[in-house]
Amino acid sequence: MKLFADILIIVVALESLFIMLLEMFGTQTKLARNVFNLKQKYLLQKEARISMANQGLYNGFLGVSILLIRYYSPTNIIFPGLMLFIGFIVIAAIFGSLTANKKLYLARDYRRF
Repeated sequence: MKLFADILIIVVALESLFIMLLEMFGTQTKLARNVFNLKQKYLLQKEARISMANQGLYNGFLGVSILLIRYYSPTNIIFPGLMLFIGFIVIAAIFGSLTANKKLYLARDYRRF
């Protein structure tokens, strides 16, 4: 059970770090335009790039925080710390699912990028 939990923790952290990289450094790629459903004209604006990079920074903080809490914290704060940061991600995911475009990208859809 601990191994399964660790795998899920790593997956959530890596997903946050991937989103960070995409938002901070990949906004001019076709993948980012399609994942975030944004027009290239919008992403060429300086304000949009700064906003995306700022969002990416927060995603990176979440990913690193999850890994630090799980692997470098005292035993008594691992569970509450993970619940806090993973809770942040769940709330953001719920908000995003309610407000974002309903288009889903599956792994097979990325082959064309």
